[in-house]
Amino acid sequence: MNKKITGFILLFCITISSFSLKAQTDLPVGFSAEELQQMKGADWQIPLYSEEKSITTPPAGPLRAMAQWEESQAVVITWTSYQSVLRDIVRAVAPSTKVYIVCGTGGVGNDSTSIKNYLTSGGVPANSVSNCRFVYAPFNSVWVRDYGPNSVYRNDVDSLMLIDWHYNRPTRTKDDTVSRSLGRALHLPVYETISGANLLYNTGGNWMSDGLGNSFHSKLILLENPTQTLANVDTILSKWMGIKRSIKMDTLPYDGIHHIDMHMKLLNEETLLIGQYPLGVSDGPQIEANLQYILSNFNSVFGTPYKVIRIPQPPDMNNGQYPDSGGSYLTYTNATIVNKTVIVPQYYNFVSYDSTALRIWRNAMPGYNVVGINSTSTIAASGSLHCITHEIGPNDPLLIVHQNLPNTSNTTTPYQVDARIQHRTGIQYATLYYTNDTNAGFSNVPMTLTNAQLNTWTGFIPAYPSGTHVFYYIKAHANSGKEQCRPMPAPHGDSSFYVQGTTDVGNYQSPLFEIKDVYPNPSHGITCIPVSFDKNTTGSVKLFDVLGNIVEVIYEGEMFTGEKNYFINSSNIASGAYFISVETSEGKRTQKLMVR
Repeated sequence: MNKKITGFILLFCITISSFSLKAQTDLPVGFSAEELQQMKGADWQIPLYSEEKSITTPPAGPLRAMAQWEESQAVVITWTSYQSVLRDIVRAVAPSTKVYIVCGTGGVGNDSTSIKNYLTSGGVPANSVSNCRFVYAPFNSVWVRDYGPNSVYRNDVDSLMLIDWHYNRPTRTKDDTVSRSLGRALHLPVYETISGANLLYNTGGNWMSDGLGNSFHSKLILLENPTQTLANVDTILSKWMGIKRSIKMDTLPYDGIHHIDMHMKLLNEETLLIGQYPLGVSDGPQIEANLQYILSNFNSVFGTPYKVIRIPQPPDMNNGQYPDSGGSYLTYTNATIVNKTVIVPQYYNFVSYDSTALRIWRNAMPGYNVVGINSTSTIAASGSLHCITHEIGPNDPLLIVHQNLPNTSNTTTPYQVDARIQHRTGIQYATLYYTNDTNAGFSNVPMTLTNAQLNTWTGFIPAYPSGTHVFYYIKAHANSGKEQCRPMPAPHGDSSFYVQGTTDVGNYQSPLFEIKDVYPNPSHGITCIPVSFDKNTTGSVKLFDVLGNIVEVIYEGEMFTGEKNYFINSSNIASGAYFISVETSEGKRTQKLMVR
C-alpha cells in the first residue's frame, strides 16, 4: 500500500466504515465507503478538477490568520442537501452580512431564481434574500467548512488573501476547487498548499485560530499528512498562515471525524467553550485530558491561563445514547459566529438541553443575537452548522484586541484599559465607554496611543466603590471613516468586571490556594469555579448570600494539589449578589457571583 495513505486508512477504516455513499450531494463529513476503497489504490491522488488559477508558493509575509469571531464580509454555503437548514442559516445571518451561495452549474432547482423563491416561500425577508450572492461553480458536498478557503492578512490588517489546504476526499475533486471559484467571485488571490514540500491536507473543522498566531487542531492533522514530519506541518502553517504556535490534541475514541469543532469552540483570544459529557461517559475523559493538557502547557496570547466554559453535549434524540453506546454525535459547540450573530445547533425532543445550551451561549456572548437552528438532519452525517458554513473576512478589517479586565478589590485608583487597535489607513481616534448602570447610558473618555510600535491605545475608567458592577466597551475610528467596537455588539453587549472589596463572609489570605475568576459571571445556569491548590488538603466550597447565609454547599471533602473545577447550577437561584467561599484549615477565599 502507498505509504502516503497508510496513516489515514488505519484510522478511518475502523471509525467511518459505517458511512455509505448516498447521493453525491449527501456525502458524509468523513470518508465514504467508496472513498475508502479508492484510497487503497497504489497510485491514489487527488486530481485538480478545474482550470481556475491559484498560487502554489507561500505568500509574502508577515501573515495573520483571521479568528472566527472577527468581522466577516460574507458567509459561504453550498446549495445541496439539508436545504431547510441552509434556509434557516440565511434567515439568521443575511441581515448582517452577505451570503455567498455556491449552487453548482445552475441546473433545475439550483439556479438563483429557484433558490430565491425557496427562501422567500420559507419566510426569509426580501431584504435578506437581496443580500445573497450566487456563485455558479462545481462542488460535491455541503461541508464547505472543511474545503473552503481561510482568510489571511498580510501585515495584520492589509491585503486579504484566501489560503486553501488540500482536501483528501478522493470522490470530491470538485469540492477542492470551490476556493478558487470564490476567489474569482470575490476578486481575491487564492494560495493552495497542494504540492511538494508545501503539500498539506487539512480540514476547516479541525482548525481554530485565535487571530494572533496560535491555532488548535486534533492530531488528525498529522495522521492526514503521513509524509510530513511534525516540524514540516508546523513550518507550512507558519509560512502560509502566520501560525507561530500550533496546539495539537489527541483524537477522541468515539468521534469518527476527529474534527475539534464537534467538541470545542474558541470564543475569543482566551476563552474555550468545551463540550461536556456526564462523568466517565463517551469522549468526556479524553476531552478533559486534552483540556488539562492545554491548561497545563499553554497560556493565552495575553500570557494568562485560558478561561473555560463548559456546555453539556446531549445524548442521541432517538435512542437516548451517547456516542460510546451507538448514539449520534450531537454537539452544541459546532456553532458559527457571524458578526453580531451566533447560530447554535438545536435538536428536536431535547428542549431542556437546547434551552440550556442557548443560555450558556448567551451568557458567554452578551449582546450577540444567539439563534438556535434545528440540526437534526445534518447531525446524522456527523456534521452541524459550523460544518456547513464558512466566513470570509473583510477587505479592510479594523482589528481591536483586548483582554477583559479581571475583577478587582481596587476602589481608589482608575482602571487601566489597554487595546491593540489597527487599520490599514491608521487609527484616527479611539474612545472608551463605561458605566455602572447600562440603563442610564455610558460615559466616555478618549484613549491615547501609548505604544505606536505595538499599536496600543490606553484609556482609564474612574474608580468605583466596592460592590459595583462596571460595564465598558471600546470604539475605534479609522482614518478611512470605518468604525468598529469591541465587543462587536456594543453598546448592547459589553465587557465587564466587579469591584469586589471586602464582604460579610470574611476573607483571609492563604498562600496555599486561590480562587480564579468564576465564569460565566453574571451567571444563570452551569457555572465553573476554578480553584488552585498548592498541596493536598480538605475543605469546602459554599455559596453565601449577602447576609452571610449558606445558600448551597457545593463541595465538601478532600482537595488535591493542582487546579480543580467545581460547578454550581444557578438557574434555580434567585437573581442577585452572592459569594463563593472556599475554606480549608489554611484559610478562606471568597469571590463575588452575580446571578441573573
